[in-house]
Amino acid sequence: MLTTNSTILPTKINKSVITSIYKTFAPIYDIAGLLIETKARQRCVEVAQIRDGESVLEVAVGTGLTFAEILKRNPSGRNEGIDLTKEMLEQAIRRVSNSDAKNYRLAIGDAYKLEFADNTFDLVVNNYMFDLLPENDFSAVLSEFKRVLRPGGRLVLVNMGKGSKWFHHIAESLYRINPMLAGGCREVALLEYVQAAGFSQATREFISQMTFPSEVVYGRKP
Repeated sequence: MLTTNSTILPTKINKSVITSIYKTFAPIYDIAGLLIETKARQRCVEVAQIRDGESVLEVAVGTGLTFAEILKRNPSGRNEGIDLTKEMLEQAIRRVSNSDAKNYRLAIGDAYKLEFADNTFDLVVNNYMFDLLPENDFSAVLSEFKRVLRPGGRLVLVNMGKGSKWFHHIAESLYRINPMLAGGCREVALLEYVQAAGFSQATREFISQMTFPSEVVYGRKP
């Protein structure tokens, strides 16, 4: 297990508060998502290299911005999406119900305890969730992701990351003032945790959009 990274701020909100925050943000989340997350979400889908017919799980689907892209690339496969917040999930359901996609299921679910059998999925995708979680929980959640992946399965994570320019830290400065101003998110660094969880071929890319810093982290289950 990794020791706590002192450069990652401690989370100031608990799970119940997260649900409350995103219940409020659900109707307007897409505005921020499109403005500051689009490039990283697009890169997430590219790195995932989805092949039609696979079994894919997205944890924390939010309003379905990434899930809709997954469905386009996997129309014949199995597509599962979960989120902790009912109001966010309802937005995702509305988004994908307007498409021709049929092979999907969206449901309330918890990343800490996935209700799927071992070795179920070829790909697990997760966007902007670890930046909300306590750092001490990173390893446990990654172990749960690894459990449901098949051998050779891929993991792609996107989070608010650490950049090198002063303007990359604007959002985290807001978090220091009041976590609610940053949607409860702060900068994290997942690569070492992914490696420590036993994923191979682990890589990290940094992406900035309108000064907002994101990281895209990839790993493969041996």
